[in-house]
Amino acid sequence: MKEMMKSWRHVFKLDPDRELDDRSLDAVCMSGTDAIMVGGSSGVTYENTIDLLSRVRHYELPCVQEVSDMESIVPGFDLYLIPMVLNSSNPAWIVGHQQQAIERFGYLIPWELLVTEGYIVLNADSTVAQLTDAYTELEPLGVVAYAQVADKLMSLPIVYLEYSGTYGDMETVRAVHEELEDAQLIYGGGIKDLHTAQQAAAVSDTIVVGNIIYENLEQALQTVQVVK
Repeated sequence: MKEMMKSWRHVFKLDPDRELDDRSLDAVCMSGTDAIMVGGSSGVTYENTIDLLSRVRHYELPCVQEVSDMESIVPGFDLYLIPMVLNSSNPAWIVGHQQQAIERFGYLIPWELLVTEGYIVLNADSTVAQLTDAYTELEPLGVVAYAQVADKLMSLPIVYLEYSGTYGDMETVRAVHEELEDAQLIYGGGIKDLHTAQQAAAVSDTIVVGNIIYENLEQALQTVQVVK
């Protein structure tokens, strides 16, 4: 599954803390997207995560959990994505929470299913930026440098540019993509239609589409055309 993930071009991200009726979920899962990612910055619990996983498991497509809280980790996902927020000013969001989780649950961890993400959070107004004390006032060269830390110094398999709710600077995304040698570049934030999906897909390896699912499902479904 880790190797398969490298081929993903389009991923829908579902938030366990947001309502999505069965018809809409069916449309999302049957859309042709490469995978479903489950996660959110707030309100994510074991109960609402396992409920969403059980609904997605009716469909034959990969389903991964992006872990934001160790108490919400649910067995049964294909992979577990572990963010390290590289531009956080609080080291707990880089290695602290991860160390605590291993100390508590290390004997239960399916290491072969874990994928570490070098997260770079770039929307100062987002919940994730405020939660993680992310320093977002970065010039493009600063963003590229963080990406190179992940790729070349830490050998992380994924660099995730998270603009979370707002559409990012595609020239910055392009610059990061051009400098990465081994890491897969995932872009997330503000993709709301086919046009923005195409722009983001042209300068990254994988795009993640999330908020628009809950705001305009038809436009969200159009974004899948980038992998058709």
